[in-house]
Amino acid sequence: MAAGTTAPTGASVDDFVTQLVDPQQREDCRRLIALMSRISGHPPVMWGPSIIGFDTYHYRYESGREGDMCTLGFAPRNRDLALYFVNGLSLYAHELENLGPHRAAKTCLYLRRLDGVDLDVLTRMLTHAYADITARHGQLGRAE
Repeated sequence: MAAGTTAPTGASVDDFVTQLVDPQQREDCRRLIALMSRISGHPPVMWGPSIIGFDTYHYRYESGREGDMCTLGFAPRNRDLALYFVNGLSLYAHELENLGPHRAAKTCLYLRRLDGVDLDVLTRMLTHAYADITARHGQLGRAE
């Protein structure tokens, strides 16, 4: 079966963050990098052209499609920071009520800024997501 197309690139995370136009977004990215590095115990790695990811897990769908993906990750977008919760945001309904300003999709949490977001709540969500994904899929740690 074909593997996913998003993979570690070897590009510099620091260079990527430094080239972001919005200084507040650059600072928010640095804060998320520190937080996700602490939670995962892994350094940031560029996945594709715009995802900053931490650690690696292997997935296999019932269809037979499989691949590797970052266990925690986010991407700065034009307007928001997109944080990826591959285990689904429905698990965090109560936490989302207390998070602060955000938008949510099935697996993506969109934050305009970290200011106004309860970082304790976000930390709990990310810590749970990391533990859940590594418990279900294992920890590969190859994307370093």
